[in-house]
Amino acid sequence: MSKKYFGTDGIRGRVGEYPITPDFMLKLGWAAGMAFRKMGACKVLVGKDTRISGYMFESALEAGLTSAGADVMLLGPMPTPAIAYLSRTFQAEAGIVISASHNPHDDNGIKFFSGKGTKLPDELELMIEELLDTPMTVVESSKIGKVSRINDASGRYIEFCKSSVPTGTNFAGLKIVIDCAHGATYKVAPSVFRELGAEVVVLSAQPNGLNINDNCGSTHMGPLQAAVLAEHADLGIAFDGDGDRVLMVDHTGAIVDGDDLLFIIARDLHERGKLQGGVVGTLMSNLGLELALADLSIPFVRANVGDRYVIAELQERNWLVGGENSGHVVCFNHTTTGDAIIAALQVLMALKSRNEGLAQTRQALRKCPQVLINVRFGGGESPLEHPAVKEASARVTQAMAGRGRVLLRKSGTEPLVRVMVEGEDENQVRGYAEELAKLVTEVSA
Repeated sequence: MSKKYFGTDGIRGRVGEYPITPDFMLKLGWAAGMAFRKMGACKVLVGKDTRISGYMFESALEAGLTSAGADVMLLGPMPTPAIAYLSRTFQAEAGIVISASHNPHDDNGIKFFSGKGTKLPDELELMIEELLDTPMTVVESSKIGKVSRINDASGRYIEFCKSSVPTGTNFAGLKIVIDCAHGATYKVAPSVFRELGAEVVVLSAQPNGLNINDNCGSTHMGPLQAAVLAEHADLGIAFDGDGDRVLMVDHTGAIVDGDDLLFIIARDLHERGKLQGGVVGTLMSNLGLELALADLSIPFVRANVGDRYVIAELQERNWLVGGENSGHVVCFNHTTTGDAIIAALQVLMALKSRNEGLAQTRQALRKCPQVLINVRFGGGESPLEHPAVKEASARVTQAMAGRGRVLLRKSGTEPLVRVMVEGEDENQVRGYAEELAKLVTEVSA
């Protein structure tokens, strides 16, 4: 059964446009409360990022949840992975995050976590959707839920992050620039790294409700690159608006993406005999990551794009480490979801154990040239099903003989086919990509 509202990462859209409206959020809170109450007494944590519409949706969700008899505990602005962690520690039935992640302030959305700090199972999301289509009721007055606020939420999460590195860890002598994207990490991230001894320069930590992700954070790396060079820092760390993505900058100003970070963390665990299995990437992970891990005899598999699919693959294989090149990095040995601060700490520990800088330690991963061409097509049959396209894709794949790959996929949001080819020779890769894109265009006409 397909879902009407839930996507791969909750419900998201433009504020004021259905379903990102106060009346829908009221009904969603009620439907979620009713679904969670089927599991017994119901306690739900609600956190948010710093966008201005969060206040409005927090109030609407609160009213809906309590009308269904659920007790609500408000966290205020907190990183998404903090809500996952606190949902476990408070033994709640669920956690709700009001956030549109790396999107601008005029978008917002809702993410849910189970009481175990994991994504909601499909059957529970479908139950919530079914309840959304039924009339809203209110429990009798004596059973209406209560609301409280967790005032020490930030301190609890800071200590949790610090617990992911060995007791006594000290990053003294390390100078770091942190870009908080005017988002949910603006309080906790600087505290974590300072309390572990690093010298910290902070960027974009003055949220006003409108400036989240605005020319800052992991989607706009220029300000961080400039600051690392100006401050003569050892490295820079960029978070996105809700704190589940992280990218870095080395001392030369070069961007270090999620593939690099995943490799650094996995290699460190492997060298210490603590990797447990292999690494999960996605269809968009660079071929260089796969080849570098193969050189270390570390298994690598690809999941569909989206941290939900990475996490599902990790759970199925009982592996510990996975992620996306966009900066979602999952460390199951420490937490249950992608956590930008914890991932950054694991990278710093790897650098410390090798006594290397970020620029040096990433050199073992050589990225393969990657060419991506978007081809627009009309309605009707997907050009990916055309025999000529399938034949050409297979021929190019065979020609690269395991040292390159082809990925043709439809966009989930636009009438586009994304033609991606990567390999060791940039000219060859570009030629193959242009050839396949031309063919897709021809069969789409």
